[in-house]
Order: sequence, then C-alpha cells, then structure tokens
Amino acid sequence: MPTVTIVGTTSWGTTLGIIMARQSVTVRLLARNDDEAQRLQAARENAQFVPDAPFPDSLSVTADAKSAFEGADLVAFVVPSKSLRENARNVARYVNRDSIVVTATKGLELGSGKRMSQVLEEELGESLAHGVCALSGPNLAREIVAEMPSSTVIASSDTEAATKAQAIINSAVFRVYTNEDIVGVEFCGALKNIIALGAGIVDGLGLGDNSKAAFMTRGLAEITRLGVAAGASPTTFAGLAGMGDLIATCSSALSRNHFVGEQLAKGRNLTEIRAAMQNVVEGVDTTLAAVELADRLGVEMPIARMTHKILFDGLSVRDAIAELMGRDPTSE
Repeated sequence: MPTVTIVGTTSWGTTLGIIMARQSVTVRLLARNDDEAQRLQAARENAQFVPDAPFPDSLSVTADAKSAFEGADLVAFVVPSKSLRENARNVARYVNRDSIVVTATKGLELGSGKRMSQVLEEELGESLAHGVCALSGPNLAREIVAEMPSSTVIASSDTEAATKAQAIINSAVFRVYTNEDIVGVEFCGALKNIIALGAGIVDGLGLGDNSKAAFMTRGLAEITRLGVAAGASPTTFAGLAGMGDLIATCSSALSRNHFVGEQLAKGRNLTEIRAAMQNVVEGVDTTLAAVELADRLGVEMPIARMTHKILFDGLSVRDAIAELMGRDPTSE
C-alpha cells in the first residue's frame, strides 16, 4: 500500500488523512510542533477540528519532518493559503524527488495573486520530479469523513502525476476525477469562496431563492471571467471544481464562508466574526487577492469589488446590494 504525508492538521487535512487511512494507506500527519503531535497521537482523534472521527490504525501524527517524508509516495499540503509558502519552505529539503506533490489548499497568495501550485513549485523547486497537482471540488470535510458519497478533481499539467494521485486518493465513497486544467481548477476553488460570502449575506437577509439563484449565476460568470483571463479553460468552471463547489459552498450550513456572510448580514463586523471562529475563512483574503489580480488583468468583477467594500471599507450589505442592482443594464 502507498504511503502519504499530509502537511497540516487542519479539518480538511485530517479528513483526507482519515479517509485514505481507512483504505489501509499509510498516512503521516505532520503537526506544527511536538505538543500538538503528542496530543493528537495520544487522543487518536482531532477533536478540535474533526470530532468523533477516530484515527485508523494506519494513521500516525508526528512533528519530525525528516521521518514524516521518508518513503512518501504522495505529499499533500493542506494548510491555510497565507502560510503555505512558509510551510513549504520549512520542509522543502525533506520532500523526496519522486513523491507526487498535491495542494489541497483553496486560495490565492496575497500580494502576488499566485495559485497554490505556483507557490509550491517555487519553494520546492529541485524537490519536484513531477508537476504539482491540485485537489479541489465540492468537499465539505464533515460530510466526507462521515462517508457520504462525494467527488473531487485532481488537476495537473502532468497527466502521469494526476493519475497516480487519483489512484491513491480514490475510494468507494470519494470519487476522484482528473483534469489537465490546473489553472482553472485552482481558480475555481479559490474564487468560489468570494461568492459564498455573498450567498451567506443573501440568506442572512432572507432575500429568497430568486435572489440567491441570480447571485450565484452571476457570481459564476464573474469568477469565470477572471479565471479565463489568467489562462483557465471556461469549461472547467462548469464542472465539479467550479459549479459543483460553488453550489456546495453557497448552500451548506457547513460552509465557513457562507457562515461569515450570514453574520455580516446580521450586522456583525469581520473582526468579531473571525475572532469567534477556529478555522480560517479563505474567502476574505481571496477577495483581496482577486480584486488586485482583476485590476492587473483588466477584468470587471462587480461582486468581488462590492464584497471588498463590505469587508474592508465598512459598506453596509444593503448599500452594496443597492449598488449592484443599480448598475446599468447590459446583456448576459
């Protein structure tokens, strides 16, 4: 059986480790420090992020990077986007050249607007014999760890690497598709979180199904424009990584970005909402990065810009809706 190393004890990182270990894959979770590793290893569960999901026997937790990467067939980075570069830099010397490297982080790097696979390629450099893969799709961790049937996409310009990753991750309850458009898959995973923030606002204000359907549809058109301008295929946005993930993230009570939107609609500010949450809300930083990238590429993104004004400029949600609805009529 293959050996997998997962960098990050996040809810999604832990979930991926559990579902692969249930297939008798040898999984090593790399913790941030010895205290965390010892606590998780002793408890045999990650009660903070994935409660009531005991670790299978083939899953272990360590803070020793050198031993964690020994003989790994696949290495997955599952950390917040803002810390991915630092995490990759810290372990680059331990990553085996023959390992398949996967990013399961959905976001864009602040400042550069780079995709997570680009960050890994820059930091791992000589450690890579294959192209980096990206895992993305409608993947709410709590449902997947409960073994509800789900699907995802593993994307890479390196078809061989994607196929090998697919074989390791795929299971009877987690169906994995391959895709060569890694640019599109990564932009789908990152940008849909912006739309999920707005969908949460729509639901929080009780604006109804017509409003939400229109918002999601126009949101999909908007994120597709930016992705295509950055080199993605438009068809990718109609697939699992695009429309599929958008539907799940905009509709589910398990979505952190949707939750933040609901709380904004109730009048809470971003600072207090984030302070009360344990998990990172990727849509906030992605909004910043996406607006900067849209400016550089000359792409119109009215929803992202209104979201930016709500999050960072103090614009009320109702004034933002009025501005969006008051835009000059145009063709679809």
